Parts: sequence; structure tokens; C-alpha cells
Amino acid sequence: MSSFLQAIENITPEIHQSLKLALEIGKWPDGRKLTREQKELTLQALIAWEALNLPEDQRIGYMGEQACASKSAPLPNLLFTSSDSLH
Repeated sequence: MSSFLQAIENITPEIHQSLKLALEIGKWPDGRKLTREQKELTLQALIAWEALNLPEDQRIGYMGEQACASKSAPLPNLLFTSSDSLH
């Protein structure tokens, strides 16, 4: 784990942008495709670096101050109508 943390500490803003672009397009700058494992590790590295270096509203996955619309509206019953019987 300490080698992962050391790697995170060595990421510069330029490397961060390069990693982010590679993850977005699924390719390294030389055109090779990222493997599934590389995508997972790159995303973990980006999240860790951003947690240390960026304000929350600039991080991957930030959604803002949004309330879930489903909390205010009742969910319709799509499986049964009121006349259906379970027996």
C-alpha cells in the first residue's frame, strides 16, 4: 500500500491530466488500449490524487448539491394494479 501512496504523491498536475484523458478515451497516449486492470488502477489513482489536491467540486464524480427527485415523489406501483390479487 505504501508504494501506491508514494506513486500518488509523485503525480504532477500534468500526469493527472494525462491519466484522466487516457481513462476517458480508453487509450494511452501512444494509442495502446487500457486493460481492465489498468482502468481500475488509473481510476483509483485519480480519485486518491484528487482527494489530496483538488477541492471537492472539481473531483471525479462530483454531483453538486442535488436532492434526489425520487424522495419527493411517490413511486408508482408498476407490478400490480389495485384490482390485482396476490392470492
